[in-house]
Amino acid sequence: MAVPEFFNTIEQSGLSTWLRESESIFSFYFILVCHTLGLALLVGVNSAVDLLLLGVASDIPLKPLKRFFPVMWLGFYVNAISGVFLVIAYPTKAFTNPVFYIKLTLIGLAVATLWAIQNRVFGDASLSEAAMVAKGRTMAKLSLALWFGAITAGRLLAYTYTWRLYDTLR
Repeated sequence: MAVPEFFNTIEQSGLSTWLRESESIFSFYFILVCHTLGLALLVGVNSAVDLLLLGVASDIPLKPLKRFFPVMWLGFYVNAISGVFLVIAYPTKAFTNPVFYIKLTLIGLAVATLWAIQNRVFGDASLSEAAMVAKGRTMAKLSLALWFGAITAGRLLAYTYTWRLYDTLR
């Protein structure tokens, strides 16, 4: 497999080297913590909304949950930014791993499902609680499955790579 030299260019950049090698509290492990916090905001809150749409704790009203969508989107942006930094630290490891592309695909589908739930279920103020559940049930199941798959793929990235750095190709 021919690995593009561009990965080496990224890895040799000051930012990539700093992320991997610095002992600063704000380098690689801080970025991982940010990624985890973003995940909690996005997937944690999204999962709670999904479970409520599926009838868990059915005594909790659904309509007030609309105010949590900005929290989920904040989590998404934190994850997107921290994810870019994680890829900059190890581009060869990420871009040569098929699991990375599976993860990105699942995230894209999960985010599209989140958007659909926000707009189709919570965006229509005229829907009753029962109508919200009926309209959101299938999307909630899909959302939970997609996030489970994305998180699983993300965890597998630590164990399924062939090359960690470009220099290890030789």
